[in-house]
Amino acid sequence: MKEYSIKDAHQAVDFILGNSKAYAQAKGDRIYLEEYRKSLKAILMAKSDAKTAVDREAWAYAHEEYTAHLDGIRAAVEREESLRWALVAAQARIEVLRSSEASARIEMRATQ
Repeated sequence: MKEYSIKDAHQAVDFILGNSKAYAQAKGDRIYLEEYRKSLKAILMAKSDAKTAVDREAWAYAHEEYTAHLDGIRAAVEREESLRWALVAAQARIEVLRSSEASARIEMRATQ
């Protein structure tokens, strides 16, 4: 297992600070796209010439704008999750150092 230094912990904190805005933007994009999906469905259903609501809904779901929008949601989720796990990993590095430092202090006290 890799030993982490104070420098690594500072780099991890810098990474978190440097990427927090990108993560917030990615999450906002994902939520917006998920919510707009409902509006897009309604917009497309209104454009349909189908007689029944079920047929209009099926037409909207099959429409290329709707499927393209789903691709956008997929990309937004991938970006958000990639950033989230990178931030979680940076937090874990800090915790490993914190635990290692605590163990070193205990060990030092035991040898005194």
